[in-house]
Amino acid sequence: MSNRWLRFRENNSTGFGILEGERIRVCQGDMFAGATPTDRMLTLAGVELLTPVQPTKVIAMWNNFHALGQKLNLAVPAEPLYLIKAPNSYLNPNGTILKPPCEGKVVFEGELGIVIGRTCKQVTEQHAMDHVFGYTCANDVTVADILNRDASFAQWVRAKGLDTFCPFGPVVATGLDPEKLVVKTILNGEIRQDYPISDMRFSVRQLVSLISQDMTLYAGDIILCGTSIGVGSMKPGSTVEVEIAGIGKLSNRFE
Repeated sequence: MSNRWLRFRENNSTGFGILEGERIRVCQGDMFAGATPTDRMLTLAGVELLTPVQPTKVIAMWNNFHALGQKLNLAVPAEPLYLIKAPNSYLNPNGTILKPPCEGKVVFEGELGIVIGRTCKQVTEQHAMDHVFGYTCANDVTVADILNRDASFAQWVRAKGLDTFCPFGPVVATGLDPEKLVVKTILNGEIRQDYPISDMRFSVRQLVSLISQDMTLYAGDIILCGTSIGVGSMKPGSTVEVEIAGIGKLSNRFE
């Protein structure tokens, strides 16, 4: 069954529910373990959207798309190459991506996020999808100049872990076939990225299985699938949107 789940703040309380058009059906219980819909309905315009889940970690892939790997002349990886986005980087839908105090080019990377639905440790590819709850939109924001400016140490976590550098949402959509999804990134109304998830080097089930051999994944954790051609820089005052049909559109200002 396909649903679009979200979290929200109304006045001073938070809650979660299912998106039905422009309205939210409020639910009770646990999003991942048999949530119960109620009769209470809210309007989208009447609440503040929060990140749709609260991860213990967000794992981000590098070099996971054939097209971008070929363009950059990167070696084909034998296993998933990844980093972790720091919790201080998580940003709500419609939140503001803040220009960091350091100088350097700030880059957008529109991505699909895999949302884990239950504890996942050393699972096989055969059973990996049993642990996937759904999918979300994400922007893996990066200060490109930080990455390799020290020749002795690639600074992946710092370059990608600054405050507000991991917006995701607005919902988690269930019941989708990831192989049919297409990621579009729109900068100030202009489509800058438009690429199919089917071009991934490692599939969703492979990513979940292989990463779970290294570290336990918990409900709400997110695996960002990596990005493809069209990554670019953004200037303060820009609006960047990541849109995936079937999920929705993540929109954030960069100031």
